[in-house]
Amino acid sequence: MKVDIRELGQFNHLASQGAERAARSLSQLTGVAMDVEVTDVSLVTENVLAETFTGKSFVGVELGLEGGLEGETVLAFERERALMLQDLLLKATGSSDELAQSSVTELGNIMIGGFIDGWANHLGEAINMTPPKYTEAVGPRILPDQAIEAAKNHGVFLFESKLKAMDVDLDFSIYMLPEYRQFVELLSGNEGNQIPVNRLSAFEDLAKEGAGNAAGQIGMMTGLDTDVDVSRLRFVPLKGVPRQVGDDRYVGVVFELKGLPSGYLVVLFDEESAKTVASSMMPGDTSEEEIGTMTEGAIKELGNIMTSGFIDGWANVLGTSIEHTPPNFVHDMGSAIMSPVVGKLGTQQEYAFVIDSTIEIDGRQGRCDIYALPNERELARALSALPARG
Repeated sequence: MKVDIRELGQFNHLASQGAERAARSLSQLTGVAMDVEVTDVSLVTENVLAETFTGKSFVGVELGLEGGLEGETVLAFERERALMLQDLLLKATGSSDELAQSSVTELGNIMIGGFIDGWANHLGEAINMTPPKYTEAVGPRILPDQAIEAAKNHGVFLFESKLKAMDVDLDFSIYMLPEYRQFVELLSGNEGNQIPVNRLSAFEDLAKEGAGNAAGQIGMMTGLDTDVDVSRLRFVPLKGVPRQVGDDRYVGVVFELKGLPSGYLVVLFDEESAKTVASSMMPGDTSEEEIGTMTEGAIKELGNIMTSGFIDGWANVLGTSIEHTPPNFVHDMGSAIMSPVVGKLGTQQEYAFVIDSTIEIDGRQGRCDIYALPNERELARALSALPARG
């Protein structure tokens, strides 16, 4: 089965619009201004679901979808956020604790209803919701059994919209998990942009293989135990990337890719992670309190190794040649770093891949995000050439 990558982007856009309507509903009910930080979609396996949810206690509202789109939707709060929301609802409605729980359930019903309205309009078919069910669970058990089973068998599309309160510490996620086979059928479209759906998972496998290559090269260079772990590959709208990165300051490198596929690859560390991994690469006590020339040199070298590790693996599998420019060092607000890169791609692109990664050198750990912004049609050709997952 094949999916149209533009159609996947359209559904992601609809999910983002639904999340914005959901945020407005919450604001009206609680009097707290809400904003949507980001909406992304991943084709995830059972292991990725476990990594995403393990170790957290959740309160949620679960709804089934029937008709034009089938599957399950979960409005999930970490438990401490749910308690805060209940307090807000108590103040807003004057209700008891029991009614506050009922209000959370009804809130989920209202919010998720707004979430899927855009999907129904796009499909031209009604989408019916089953009655909302209040749930509490630890880890992935907050998700419907059907979604977990699908993730075991062939993966499941996970739409995640992150909402954040403007003035209080109340952030949470809405998760949409449409029925896999029906959703893949909906994603069929323009033949020129179609990719066999199992190649999306193969691309994630390549990202993990590239991380292993990078870890090996860093270990050889430093003589230190090194591990680069890829936790998740996410699909995000290109125009939303600067906003997703936000205004926190980052340190990283930007590369232009030339070959199949061409495009850009950006490796970003938060400032603390950059100083941590850079100091672990330097011999002796040469760490810097601020981001200076030594940290810049280390991050450029590290980014160069990581990028080579990723694209060498892609090129080997695809049987193509991919080269990259020398690293362009960046240290600025995330949005200021990503906006020029997104601008260079103009109207040709609609999406980007974000590779969530963690690097550990000699027991010292730092987090980085790798933004892969490939040429759209070239990526379709490249992914179609990848071997299917077994």
